[in-house]
Amino acid sequence: MSTAALLSATGLHKSFGPTEALRGASLCVQAGEVVAVMGPSGSGKSTLLHCLAGIVQPDAGATYYQGRRLTDLTDAERTALRRTDFGFVFQFGQLVPELTCVENVALPLRLGGLRRREAERAALAAMARLEVDDLAPKRPGDVSGGQGQRVAVARALVTEPKVIFADEPTGALDSLNGERVLRLLVSAATEHGTAVVLVTHEPRVAAYSTREVIVRDGRTTEQVVA
Repeated sequence: MSTAALLSATGLHKSFGPTEALRGASLCVQAGEVVAVMGPSGSGKSTLLHCLAGIVQPDAGATYYQGRRLTDLTDAERTALRRTDFGFVFQFGQLVPELTCVENVALPLRLGGLRRREAERAALAAMARLEVDDLAPKRPGDVSGGQGQRVAVARALVTEPKVIFADEPTGALDSLNGERVLRLLVSAATEHGTAVVLVTHEPRVAAYSTREVIVRDGRTTEQVVA
């Protein structure tokens, strides 16, 4: 494990029943770095992301964040990390359908104890960066897929997280909206020192990264992006 790494995993093994998803995978991520985790479907890349985020516990190996081993934290401490230090963007947004778009973006702040007016003010500012602040009163079912994904990215950024985990964030988007989302993730890394772990199988998406990690059969190899 690199002591300078913001986030790292060493020798991860994870099985789901008889299926081995990870077989000794390792990864280090520095602050301000965009790392693309690539590999074919079923290679273990999403499982690796979930272990890095403390969502899934590995069977063997360890994940560290800011020098602390995630398995040494309580469930409550890991949940708090995912609400404050970690941001998440998934392929289909996963917005709460009962909430308006601005309430969805404000949700992590509200869960952290911020008052509604302050949380929604910060949420609107984050939405404006993605040009979706006009969608604030609408519910997720009333917006397009591209709009909903940009709302989800605003939710991931609103807490100014130290790490953003993005699992196929452009998979459901057209090329224009996909480029917009990727540019924003890269700007978060360069302007705020946010680490971005970007799971993808698309070379055009990986081109936005500073480094590529290839996952095959649950094992990792790395290559530097020119």
